[in-house]
Amino acid sequence: MNDIRVHLIVSGRVQGVFFRHNTMKKAVELGLKGWVMNLPNGNVEAVFEGIPQQVHEMIRWCHMGPTFADVKNVEEKWEEPTGEFSSFDLRYK
Repeated sequence: MNDIRVHLIVSGRVQGVFFRHNTMKKAVELGLKGWVMNLPNGNVEAVFEGIPQQVHEMIRWCHMGPTFADVKNVEEKWEEPTGEFSSFDLRYK
């Protein structure tokens, strides 16, 4: 099956609630590649690349987030997969 790729911006109370850490844990569990990072405006940005079923499951998870998060919106931008990632990483600005 061919990989797909999505670029997300998650807004709401998503910083200071272990959103990035839990996103990385879930992405690794699903076998996804890409990255996640906090943005200066309080949002979280992420790119997920992998097989469709796992990417869609990750998107559903991002709509809920970890226990103390309060996700208000998830913007999705679908992109062509590049295969550039060898793992899933935390990024810092």
